[in-house]
Amino acid sequence: MEYRQLGKTGMNVSVLGLGGWEIGYLRTSLSTVKKMLNEAIDAGVNVIDTAECYAISEELIGEAVGKRRKDFYFLTKCGHESGWSYPDWRPESLLRCIQRSLKRLKTDHLDLIQLHSCSEVELRKGAVIDTLKRARERGYTRHVGYSGDNQAALYAIECGEFDTLQTSISVADQEALELFLPLAEKHNIGVIAKRPIANVAWQNGDRPPTDTYGRPYWERLQKLKYELLRGGLKRTVAAALRFTVSVPGVHTAIVGTTKPGRFMENAAAVAAGPLPKETFDGIRTRWREIAQPSWAGQT
Repeated sequence: MEYRQLGKTGMNVSVLGLGGWEIGYLRTSLSTVKKMLNEAIDAGVNVIDTAECYAISEELIGEAVGKRRKDFYFLTKCGHESGWSYPDWRPESLLRCIQRSLKRLKTDHLDLIQLHSCSEVELRKGAVIDTLKRARERGYTRHVGYSGDNQAALYAIECGEFDTLQTSISVADQEALELFLPLAEKHNIGVIAKRPIANVAWQNGDRPPTDTYGRPYWERLQKLKYELLRGGLKRTVAAALRFTVSVPGVHTAIVGTTKPGRFMENAAAVAAGPLPKETFDGIRTRWREIAQPSWAGQT
């Protein structure tokens, strides 16, 4: 497994990370989560990313990791104390949220706490940023980050208060590559790619997916018509993932699954190394030719 230093944090993270969305919302069994974490360790993965609003994800991870806490960096998110549909940016709510995450994950500190899709308006007020800094001062977290897209992500970089940025990057979501990744690299901001395989939106061929993120990606891919995505699903997923980890400035890509064997396939894909330059450049050229102004990063 390849490792990259996550910007100014100094954390040496695996280029592939395990995401906790699916296991939480799909209420994966504890035994399955334990199996996946053991496979992750065997593959050299040391990053787990989750959020307080991913149903029971934090509880499952905390229970499954157990005494192997030192083998992973714990990344989680705050801002939705009562669930994804109820954002709450009050300082007291954010601090409660972070303290609850510590208990759920059964750890005395987080390696990274991230503001979860907080608007630019709220960021500019400053209170949410001050609250994260307070959490760091109290030892709740070692580093603070922002998770989001578009102009809010750009401001998060420019304000100079965050150590990391988690944002959407994939063959179907490339706004970040031009809008703010070069700036993130200039400011030594660690970059975490979310949705790096675009929700595998092409997996059902001509039938569009029904989920919130998959459908827009499918519609984009119908126009992009990448040669890369023709063929068997295992091969196309591997190629799409290799594209994301080949993007300059990306340090780790977070992939979620509920199937242990699938995670090992992802690990094998990144072990194959970056895409050939000609293939990577071809995807970027096609995006520049076809992408529409409305194809913004999906928050």
